[in-house]
Amino acid sequence: MNEVEIQAGHTVLSGNLTIPKNAVALVLFAHGSGSSRHSPRNQFVARTLNDAGLGTLLFDLLAQEEEALDMRTREHRFNIGLLAERLVHATKWAKP
Repeated sequence: MNEVEIQAGHTVLSGNLTIPKNAVALVLFAHGSGSSRHSPRNQFVARTLNDAGLGTLLFDLLAQEEEALDMRTREHRFNIGLLAERLVHATKWAKP
């Protein structure tokens, strides 16, 4: 597993990239408020996919500061435009 940074406009998103030898595809796990790439459940699913020959990119749609603000204000969790834009940036980042 490699920790990666994904430039998303003026924000940098953190992620964990795992590409097994001879991977046939890459699965993106996008995490919003209330979950993260560190979730044991998400990591278990990612390991299972890795064992099946699939690469995984677990990343957070919110930067750490945004997540902290969202936990208090709920400002970002339903901002579909922002979250979709972040997903587009991560998808473009992941393409070869």
